[in-house]
Amino acid sequence: MFYREAGDFNTSYAQDQQTFPIKFDRYRYYLVLFVAIFVIPFMVNDYWVNSLFLPFLIYAIAAIGLNILVGYCGQVSLGTGGFMAVGAYACYKLMTAMPDVSMFIHILLAGVITAAVGALFGLPSLRIKGFYLAVATLAAQFFLVWLFNRVPWFYNYSASGQISAPERDTFGILITGPNTDAWATYMFCLIFTVGSALVARNLTRGSVGRKWMAIRDMDIAAEIIGVNPLRAKLTAFAVSSFFIGISGALFFSIYLGAVEVGEAFGIQKSFLVLFMIIIGGLGSIFGSFAGAAFLVLLPVLLKIVGVDWLGWPTDIVAHLQLVIVGGLIIIFLIAEPHGLAQLWRVAKEKLRLWPFPH
Repeated sequence: MFYREAGDFNTSYAQDQQTFPIKFDRYRYYLVLFVAIFVIPFMVNDYWVNSLFLPFLIYAIAAIGLNILVGYCGQVSLGTGGFMAVGAYACYKLMTAMPDVSMFIHILLAGVITAAVGALFGLPSLRIKGFYLAVATLAAQFFLVWLFNRVPWFYNYSASGQISAPERDTFGILITGPNTDAWATYMFCLIFTVGSALVARNLTRGSVGRKWMAIRDMDIAAEIIGVNPLRAKLTAFAVSSFFIGISGALFFSIYLGAVEVGEAFGIQKSFLVLFMIIIGGLGSIFGSFAGAAFLVLLPVLLKIVGVDWLGWPTDIVAHLQLVIVGGLIIIFLIAEPHGLAQLWRVAKEKLRLWPFPH
């Protein structure tokens, strides 16, 4: 009853294949975009942008990238933090080597460089799978962090070993550095988040996505029916690393401004993004957004309720967050492996029929 489908019919293949076939879904999507573009930038301040919106937008891109690899192609990866570091350091080198080039180009080129590195580390997936592939990507995580720590060229021989984003503007508006406006950084990240979601959605619905899912479901059967495992797996690693590299570049240049690779892109970052797609839902673009929103909002809500309202010590609240996340992962893996995205799909089906049982 909430979904008025009477008279909502399709007259072409393009309408039948669109992302949101029900008008109510399309209108809701347009409303969310309208609020994100024309309302939030005029209402946010530095606190809301730095504590909620920027982490959510950046982690959503990283979750989309990892979901393509793990959820759609079935290749386990624990190297997300290392690939984010590749994007961050590539962006830093590009910003310092080509200061007059637009930041949009720097971010995209950082994604391309990360895609090449990801495809290189994806080569073992042609021979190994499952736990052994997870260990191989974990080795990539440790190797990349070690490389950026030990080779001074990557941080331009800085005595501190850190990299700092210089001030850069786009269309005359500062988007990096300490003097940026909250709305400018928010809009810059929003452009990449919306673009990444659209590209990922169309890739997963097309022939490339069907090849990834065939490899995920049964790689031997996929090869028999004509899917090239080499091309499918390497494209999944490359596309996944491209999105993760973009998120790493934004995380460094827009959000933090200065990073030390071991602290910002350690193994905990890899597990954080993995937890996002497990809780949000594997094989779902919406699940990537839901998982990112949940794990970004959870610490803020726990701080407000536990520290500000109840007066609990901050260390207890921090440990409580770990307990909640761990418990939810166990519950979702057992009770609902497809995560929050599946719960949302079930709720929509109920709303389409309510108040009737079937």
